[in-house]
Amino acid sequence: MSWGTELWDQFDNLEKHTQWGIDILEKYIKFVKERTEIELSYAKQLRNLSKKYQPKKNSKEEEEYKYTACKAFLSTLNEMNDYAGQHEVISENMTSQITVDLMRYVQELKQERKSNFHDGRKAQQHIETCWKQLESSKRRFERDCKEADRAQQYFEKMDADINVTKADVEKARQQAQIRQQMAEDSKADYSLILQRFNQEQWEYYHTHIPNIFQKIQEMEERRIVRIGESMKTYAEVDRQVIPIIGKCLDGIVKAAESIDQKNDSQLVVEAYKSGFEPPGDIEFEDYTQPMKRTVSDNSLSSSKEGKPELRFGGKSRGKLWPFIKKNKSPKQPKEPLSHRFNEFMTSKPKIHCFRSLKRGLSLKLGVTPEDFSNFPPEQRRKKLQQKVDDLNREIQKETDQRDAITKMKDVYLKNPQMGDPASLDQKLTEVTQNIEKLRLEAQKFEAWLAEVEGRLPARSEQARRQSGLYDGQTHQTVTNCAQDRESPDGSYTEEQSQESEHKVLAPDFDDEFDDEEPLPAIGTCKALYTFEGQNEGTISVVEGETLSVIEEDKGDGWTRIRRNEDEEGYVPTSYVEVYLDKNAKGAKTYI
Repeated sequence: MSWGTELWDQFDNLEKHTQWGIDILEKYIKFVKERTEIELSYAKQLRNLSKKYQPKKNSKEEEEYKYTACKAFLSTLNEMNDYAGQHEVISENMTSQITVDLMRYVQELKQERKSNFHDGRKAQQHIETCWKQLESSKRRFERDCKEADRAQQYFEKMDADINVTKADVEKARQQAQIRQQMAEDSKADYSLILQRFNQEQWEYYHTHIPNIFQKIQEMEERRIVRIGESMKTYAEVDRQVIPIIGKCLDGIVKAAESIDQKNDSQLVVEAYKSGFEPPGDIEFEDYTQPMKRTVSDNSLSSSKEGKPELRFGGKSRGKLWPFIKKNKSPKQPKEPLSHRFNEFMTSKPKIHCFRSLKRGLSLKLGVTPEDFSNFPPEQRRKKLQQKVDDLNREIQKETDQRDAITKMKDVYLKNPQMGDPASLDQKLTEVTQNIEKLRLEAQKFEAWLAEVEGRLPARSEQARRQSGLYDGQTHQTVTNCAQDRESPDGSYTEEQSQESEHKVLAPDFDDEFDDEEPLPAIGTCKALYTFEGQNEGTISVVEGETLSVIEEDKGDGWTRIRRNEDEEGYVPTSYVEVYLDKNAKGAKTYI
């Protein structure tokens, strides 16, 4: 089957058909292009959706993703982000493997089609020119034959007429002969042109047109094959990402299977556990005995006077809550116990010492104390442990930096041409100071952590110095203030009688403001580095400054010094070089 033999006379229809084929190809290209735009838009929407529900950094929402259900949701968002990436891959591959390739092929196809039909029109024009020449020679031959016939008839007429002269007859005869010769010449010319036309016509219909139509047929078949291959590529592009999309979906399923409801429940306990013990049973108050009706709410802690007090069983010894409001008049009727309990739950706790006052102000102002004392014991322990871990990581980072600078300095010492070792001294000093500060900070939080975990009975003097809270209070004041009552809702209260408050606090203030004689100097020291004493109880020194030593380092890393007899405080021992007077009282003797 060949278009050249079967469709030799369908030149115009073939031209229309091939143009329709190119239009179909361009339509398919447009379809694929719109599909790529849809894939890109879908991928963009998926990415925006995933980004919209991602937890914001440094926000409360980020803390919620410690639960397995939230982690699974986060994994789902990440998998959806990868899923969107596969749709972007589909768009890119379809654009590069189909759209761009077919658009280039369409341009080539148009050029080839134009060339083939140009050759066909040229062949048509040539055969039409030959046909016109044939028609022209044919008309000329016909005309010459008619002229020769008329000339012959005129000669015969003249020859038969006796009245015509011999000269006229001869002239007619010659004219007839000329016309006859012209007819013969036209006949020969017509015969030659006819033979040539037949040859051209045969070549046109049996050689030129079949060859041209064959090229057009092959071009059209290549177009059909190409569009079929593009459709296969279209499907393959989708099929190539199916395994990766399947992995994304498997990841979502795996994340869903990783949800552990028991673990989430345990995390809730760890997040909100206060560490308090639930209150014990309330003792029965027998009002049938007149002696017990005079009990007031201020007698809860006055057991020495024979007044009953409310205590809770278990491990909550020493933690008391007032459930009964004091009656101003003994004659007023007793309120139901449920009403008094409601009043207790809605009443604000009283604050009777500086430590509780600090907690109360922090809660009201929304400021978190440095030692996290406004948190319940369990939550405070977690916060302190997290702070200690962060400081240890910072110390390790600074230590690694110091080691690197030290190694670089050794390299400079061995190879002076690589750099000046003295240029690293300032940086090494800064890093060393940072390490010392971080270690002091870590010791401070470790002391608080040890206090919370019960390793230390109370905050040590060292921790108070490092926290800036060392204010010269006596151990008795700290002990009295440490007897805070802790309620089940996480607040801190202290319920003592008015008499006991005045009895305890009055000596504390007297001791705190008593004038003390200045300690004698036991030596001198020279500041090796500059230290800015920002915390209470510390003192600022400048590098190279000479000061008096009034108390040695007792193993806590701090030395007590004095400047000008009126300014004293603590500085890190590593920041000063101490020269002790061997004859001074309390000075150590070095052998």
